[in-house]
Amino acid sequence: MLAACVVLSTTRVDVNGVVRRQLGARKVSFASMDTATGETGMEYGGITPVGLPADWPVLVDSAVVDLPYVLVGSGRRRGKLLVPGKAFAELPGAVVLDGLGVA
Repeated sequence: MLAACVVLSTTRVDVNGVVRRQLGARKVSFASMDTATGETGMEYGGITPVGLPADWPVLVDSAVVDLPYVLVGSGRRRGKLLVPGKAFAELPGAVVLDGLGVA
């Protein structure tokens, strides 16, 4: 199963805690570059939660949703998107979680 995680750049994803429990998995890890780019059709370094395959869960830290705007990748390395934080809660497959991003 593949999923996306959206956290603030000042935090790291709680992969072995929040993500693992939310996905009901015994073990989770980050996808390889080839898997990530192949499954999304996006460039590595520019992968964005906007436009992911519909069956992917999109786990969003509640701190992201609370921001007025968030700068994320556009699918291409050289492009960025400025998106209202609350829009991440409305993405297909989005689940807003407290504590997904940890210091």
